[in-house]
Amino acid sequence: MSVPPYATARVEVVRVPDGEAHDVVAVEEPLEIRIEGRPVAVTMRTPGHDEELALGFALSEGLRPAGARLPGDLAANTVELDAPGFDPGRLARSFYTSSSCGVCGKGALEAVSVEAAKVDSDFRVPASLLGALPDRLRERQAGFAATGGLHATGLFNEDGTLQCAREDVGRHNAMDKVIGWAFGAGRLPLARSVLCVSGRLSFELVQKAAVAGCPILVAVGAPSSLAVELARDRMLTLCGFVRNGRLNVYTEPWRVDTGSSESS
Repeated sequence: MSVPPYATARVEVVRVPDGEAHDVVAVEEPLEIRIEGRPVAVTMRTPGHDEELALGFALSEGLRPAGARLPGDLAANTVELDAPGFDPGRLARSFYTSSSCGVCGKGALEAVSVEAAKVDSDFRVPASLLGALPDRLRERQAGFAATGGLHATGLFNEDGTLQCAREDVGRHNAMDKVIGWAFGAGRLPLARSVLCVSGRLSFELVQKAAVAGCPILVAVGAPSSLAVELARDRMLTLCGFVRNGRLNVYTEPWRVDTGSSESS
Protein backbone atom coordinates (compact mmCIF):
# COMPACT_ATOMS: atom_id res chain seq x y z
CA MET A 1 0.00 0.00 0.00
CA SER A 2 1.58 3.29 -1.14
CA VAL A 3 1.51 6.64 0.64
CA PRO A 4 -0.35 9.48 -1.14
CA PRO A 5 2.23 12.04 -2.33
CA TYR A 6 0.42 14.89 -0.57
CA ALA A 7 0.72 13.15 2.83
CA THR A 8 4.51 13.19 3.14
CA ALA A 9 7.40 15.55 2.39
CA ARG A 10 11.16 15.16 2.06
CA VAL A 11 13.32 17.28 4.36
CA GLU A 12 17.03 17.62 5.01
CA VAL A 13 18.35 16.11 8.20
CA VAL A 14 21.70 15.68 9.90
CA ARG A 15 22.06 12.15 11.16
CA VAL A 16 24.57 11.67 13.92
CA PRO A 17 27.14 10.30 13.32
CA ASP A 18 26.45 9.76 9.60
CA GLY A 19 26.07 13.38 8.46
CA GLU A 20 23.64 15.08 6.08
CA ALA A 21 20.81 13.09 4.51
CA HIS A 22 17.13 13.30 3.62
CA ASP A 23 14.17 12.12 5.64
CA VAL A 24 10.46 11.66 4.99
CA VAL A 25 8.05 13.44 7.35
CA ALA A 26 4.27 13.64 7.60
CA VAL A 27 2.66 16.73 6.11
CA GLU A 28 0.78 18.97 8.53
CA GLU A 29 -1.37 21.79 7.16
CA PRO A 30 -4.39 23.75 8.41
CA LEU A 31 -7.89 22.91 7.24
CA GLU A 32 -10.54 25.59 7.50
CA ILE A 33 -14.07 24.23 7.91
CA ARG A 34 -16.79 26.57 6.67
CA ILE A 35 -20.56 26.57 7.00
CA GLU A 36 -22.46 28.83 4.60
CA GLY A 37 -19.12 30.35 3.67
CA ARG A 38 -18.35 31.29 7.27
CA PRO A 39 -15.24 29.81 8.94
CA VAL A 40 -16.28 27.86 12.04
CA ALA A 41 -13.14 25.86 12.87
CA VAL A 42 -9.54 25.33 11.86
CA THR A 43 -7.76 22.05 12.51
CA MET A 44 -4.21 20.99 11.77
CA ARG A 45 -4.33 17.82 9.71
CA THR A 46 -2.64 15.67 7.10
CA PRO A 47 -4.22 16.47 3.71
CA GLY A 48 -6.56 13.89 2.26
CA HIS A 49 -10.15 12.83 2.95
CA ASP A 50 -10.94 16.40 4.02
CA GLU A 51 -14.66 16.00 3.42
CA GLU A 52 -14.72 12.96 5.71
CA LEU A 53 -12.82 14.92 8.35
CA ALA A 54 -15.32 17.77 8.23
CA LEU A 55 -18.27 15.38 8.50
CA GLY A 56 -16.76 13.48 11.42
CA PHE A 57 -15.91 16.72 13.19
CA ALA A 58 -19.46 18.02 12.72
CA LEU A 59 -21.04 14.84 14.06
CA SER A 60 -18.76 14.83 17.10
CA GLU A 61 -19.72 18.42 17.85
CA GLY A 62 -23.43 17.62 17.80
CA LEU A 63 -24.21 19.06 14.38
CA ARG A 64 -26.43 17.31 11.85
CA PRO A 65 -24.49 17.57 8.59
CA ALA A 66 -26.00 16.77 5.22
CA GLY A 67 -22.69 16.61 3.37
CA ALA A 68 -19.32 18.23 2.75
CA ARG A 69 -17.62 19.50 -0.39
CA LEU A 70 -14.89 21.71 -1.74
CA PRO A 71 -15.84 25.40 -1.51
CA GLY A 72 -17.16 27.24 -4.54
CA ASP A 73 -14.12 29.53 -4.62
CA LEU A 74 -11.81 26.46 -4.59
CA ALA A 75 -9.79 27.96 -1.74
CA ALA A 76 -6.88 25.74 -0.73
CA ASN A 77 -7.08 23.85 2.58
CA THR A 78 -10.77 24.64 2.94
CA VAL A 79 -13.90 22.52 3.02
CA GLU A 80 -17.54 23.60 3.01
CA LEU A 81 -19.88 21.77 5.36
CA ASP A 82 -23.58 21.55 4.61
CA ALA A 83 -25.28 21.79 8.02
CA PRO A 84 -28.95 22.87 7.88
CA GLY A 85 -30.11 24.75 10.95
CA PHE A 86 -26.56 25.53 12.10
CA ASP A 87 -26.34 27.70 15.21
CA PRO A 88 -22.88 29.38 15.40
CA GLY A 89 -23.28 30.12 19.10
CA ARG A 90 -24.01 26.50 19.88
CA LEU A 91 -20.75 25.31 18.36
CA ALA A 92 -18.81 27.89 20.35
CA ARG A 93 -20.49 26.72 23.56
CA SER A 94 -19.81 23.02 22.97
CA PHE A 95 -16.32 23.19 21.50
CA TYR A 96 -13.94 21.43 23.92
CA THR A 97 -11.79 19.25 21.70
CA SER A 98 -8.47 20.34 23.23
CA SER A 99 -7.29 18.36 26.25
CA SER A 100 -5.80 21.57 27.64
CA CYS A 101 -8.99 23.64 27.45
CA GLY A 102 -9.64 23.50 31.17
CA VAL A 103 -13.18 22.12 30.98
CA CYS A 104 -13.94 20.15 34.11
CA GLY A 105 -14.72 16.47 33.82
CA LYS A 106 -18.30 16.89 35.03
CA GLY A 107 -19.06 19.59 32.46
CA ALA A 108 -17.52 17.56 29.66
CA LEU A 109 -19.51 14.44 30.57
CA GLU A 110 -22.74 16.42 30.69
CA ALA A 111 -22.04 17.98 27.30
CA VAL A 112 -21.36 14.62 25.66
CA SER A 113 -24.45 13.03 27.24
CA VAL A 114 -26.60 15.55 25.38
CA GLU A 115 -25.19 14.50 22.00
CA ALA A 116 -24.48 10.80 22.53
CA ALA A 117 -27.03 8.35 23.79
CA LYS A 118 -25.84 5.46 25.90
CA VAL A 119 -24.58 2.72 23.59
CA ASP A 120 -27.44 0.24 23.33
CA SER A 121 -25.88 -2.79 21.66
CA ASP A 122 -25.67 -6.46 22.63
CA PHE A 123 -22.62 -6.80 20.39
CA ARG A 124 -20.01 -9.25 21.71
CA VAL A 125 -16.71 -10.35 20.21
CA PRO A 126 -13.98 -12.79 21.23
CA ALA A 127 -11.00 -11.36 23.10
CA SER A 128 -8.74 -13.09 20.58
CA LEU A 129 -10.27 -11.05 17.75
CA LEU A 130 -9.79 -7.76 19.59
CA GLY A 131 -6.21 -8.69 20.38
CA ALA A 132 -5.43 -9.08 16.68
CA LEU A 133 -6.85 -5.73 15.50
CA PRO A 134 -3.83 -3.44 16.10
CA ASP A 135 -1.65 -5.67 13.91
CA ARG A 136 -4.29 -5.67 11.19
CA LEU A 137 -4.49 -1.88 11.39
CA ARG A 138 -0.69 -1.57 11.27
CA GLU A 139 -0.69 -3.40 7.92
CA ARG A 140 -2.65 -0.44 6.49
CA GLN A 141 -0.49 2.29 8.05
CA ALA A 142 1.67 3.07 5.04
CA GLY A 143 2.15 6.65 6.17
CA PHE A 144 3.37 5.61 9.59
CA ALA A 145 5.75 3.10 8.04
CA ALA A 146 7.26 5.89 5.90
CA THR A 147 7.39 8.65 8.52
CA GLY A 148 6.77 7.29 12.02
CA GLY A 149 4.62 10.39 12.52
CA LEU A 150 1.02 9.48 11.76
CA HIS A 151 -1.79 8.18 13.96
CA ALA A 152 -4.40 5.79 12.61
CA THR A 153 -7.97 4.69 13.23
CA GLY A 154 -9.52 1.55 11.80
CA LEU A 155 -13.14 0.45 11.61
CA PHE A 156 -13.66 -3.32 11.81
CA ASN A 157 -16.77 -5.45 11.44
CA GLU A 158 -17.78 -8.30 13.72
CA ASP A 159 -15.52 -10.87 12.06
CA GLY A 160 -12.47 -8.59 12.26
CA THR A 161 -12.49 -7.44 8.63
CA LEU A 162 -11.14 -3.93 8.19
CA GLN A 163 -13.78 -1.68 6.63
CA CYS A 164 -11.94 1.64 6.64
CA ALA A 165 -8.56 2.94 7.81
CA ARG A 166 -7.38 6.54 7.93
CA GLU A 167 -4.11 8.17 9.00
CA ASP A 168 -3.43 11.69 10.19
CA VAL A 169 -0.96 13.70 12.29
CA GLY A 170 -3.86 14.22 14.69
CA ARG A 171 -5.38 11.16 16.38
CA HIS A 172 -8.72 12.97 16.61
CA ASN A 173 -8.61 13.75 12.89
CA ALA A 174 -7.98 10.11 12.01
CA MET A 175 -11.07 9.15 14.01
CA ASP A 176 -13.14 11.92 12.43
CA LYS A 177 -12.16 10.75 8.94
CA VAL A 178 -13.32 7.20 9.69
CA ILE A 179 -16.60 8.38 11.22
CA GLY A 180 -17.10 10.73 8.27
CA TRP A 181 -16.55 7.79 5.92
CA ALA A 182 -19.11 5.73 7.85
CA PHE A 183 -21.61 8.60 7.67
CA GLY A 184 -21.17 8.87 3.91
CA ALA A 185 -21.56 5.11 3.54
CA GLY A 186 -24.80 5.11 5.55
CA ARG A 187 -23.32 2.94 8.31
CA LEU A 188 -24.13 5.03 11.37
CA PRO A 189 -24.73 4.10 14.11
CA LEU A 190 -21.84 1.64 14.32
CA ALA A 191 -23.81 -0.74 16.53
CA ARG A 192 -21.97 -3.89 15.43
CA SER A 193 -18.48 -2.54 14.79
CA VAL A 194 -15.18 -2.02 16.58
CA LEU A 195 -13.02 1.10 16.37
CA CYS A 196 -9.27 0.61 16.84
CA VAL A 197 -6.76 3.43 17.34
CA SER A 198 -2.99 3.28 17.14
CA GLY A 199 -2.14 5.38 20.19
CA ARG A 200 -3.57 6.20 23.58
CA LEU A 201 -7.23 6.63 24.50
CA SER A 202 -8.22 10.20 25.26
CA PHE A 203 -11.58 11.54 26.37
CA GLU A 204 -12.16 13.00 22.89
CA LEU A 205 -11.77 9.65 21.15
CA VAL A 206 -14.30 8.04 23.47
CA GLN A 207 -16.61 10.99 22.82
CA LYS A 208 -16.40 10.46 19.07
CA ALA A 209 -16.94 6.70 19.35
CA ALA A 210 -19.98 7.27 21.57
CA VAL A 211 -21.51 9.80 19.18
CA ALA A 212 -21.04 7.26 16.37
CA GLY A 213 -22.81 4.61 18.48
CA CYS A 214 -19.83 2.26 18.46
CA PRO A 215 -19.94 -0.25 21.34
CA ILE A 216 -16.24 -1.21 21.46
CA LEU A 217 -13.14 0.99 21.26
CA VAL A 218 -9.66 -0.53 21.50
CA ALA A 219 -6.19 0.97 21.48
CA VAL A 220 -2.54 0.05 21.65
CA GLY A 221 -1.98 2.62 24.40
CA ALA A 222 -3.42 3.59 27.76
CA PRO A 223 -6.69 5.38 28.52
CA SER A 224 -6.97 8.54 30.57
CA SER A 225 -9.12 8.62 33.70
CA LEU A 226 -11.75 10.76 31.98
CA ALA A 227 -11.81 8.42 28.99
CA VAL A 228 -12.65 5.54 31.33
CA GLU A 229 -15.26 7.62 33.15
CA LEU A 230 -16.96 8.65 29.91
CA ALA A 231 -16.90 5.10 28.52
CA ARG A 232 -18.53 3.83 31.71
CA ASP A 233 -21.12 6.60 31.60
CA ARG A 234 -22.02 5.90 27.94
CA MET A 235 -21.86 2.08 28.39
CA LEU A 236 -19.07 1.70 25.86
CA THR A 237 -16.52 -1.13 26.14
CA LEU A 238 -13.02 0.35 26.41
CA CYS A 239 -9.90 -1.76 25.89
CA GLY A 240 -6.34 -0.51 26.27
CA PHE A 241 -2.83 -1.95 25.99
CA VAL A 242 -4.02 -4.24 23.20
CA ARG A 243 -0.72 -5.84 22.27
CA ASN A 244 0.50 -9.32 21.38
CA GLY A 245 -2.95 -10.82 21.86
CA ARG A 246 -3.42 -9.32 25.36
CA LEU A 247 -5.67 -6.48 26.47
CA ASN A 248 -7.03 -4.61 29.48
CA VAL A 249 -10.81 -4.16 29.54
CA TYR A 250 -11.72 -1.06 31.55
CA THR A 251 -15.49 -0.83 31.08
CA GLU A 252 -18.43 -3.06 30.07
CA PRO A 253 -16.32 -6.26 30.01
CA TRP A 254 -19.35 -8.43 29.21
CA ARG A 255 -18.90 -7.57 25.52
CA VAL A 256 -15.50 -9.28 25.46
CA ASP A 257 -15.89 -13.04 25.24
CA THR A 258 -12.95 -14.66 26.99
CA GLY A 259 -14.44 -18.13 26.90
CA SER A 260 -14.84 -18.13 30.69
CA SER A 261 -17.81 -17.61 32.97
CA GLU A 262 -16.34 -14.26 34.06
CA SER A 263 -17.24 -12.69 30.70
CA SER A 264 -20.92 -13.60 30.91
